[in-house]
Amino acid sequence: MRFVIQVVDNASVDVEGKTIGRIDKGFLVFAGIGTGDNKAVADKMISKLSQLRIFKDENGKINLSVKDVGGQILMISQFTLYADCRKGNRPNFINAAPPDEASGLFDYIVGRLREEIEVVETGEFGAHMIVSLVNNGPFTIILDSADLKI
Repeated sequence: MRFVIQVVDNASVDVEGKTIGRIDKGFLVFAGIGTGDNKAVADKMISKLSQLRIFKDENGKINLSVKDVGGQILMISQFTLYADCRKGNRPNFINAAPPDEASGLFDYIVGRLREEIEVVETGEFGAHMIVSLVNNGPFTIILDSADLKI
């Protein structure tokens, strides 16, 4: 599982010209779900995401989590995070989970996050989305479950 986490002042997602998700200060998270990912992997990623201390405290040090600052999360499913570009010029997505599996796990992640974070918005799984954001920093982190002890 891969999360690309961006600290934002605000972010939104549109589908077919309609805004379906919008947040203020918090995280815009692009989530890629790979083959073999499961709820145990998701739980570890959710825990790490919600506890990342990457917001500034009163002394200007990055020391606060999204929960600490009352931040919001916009989750966007993005299978292209599993693009394999090693051969040729057209990426393959063989390592991305099949859509039915990925959709169920994405919904699980969102549900669990909503237990911890007051505002969690999403895009539409499998839809063509227009994502807008005001990146703060910029501050972007890539969190890969392959790098975590699970």
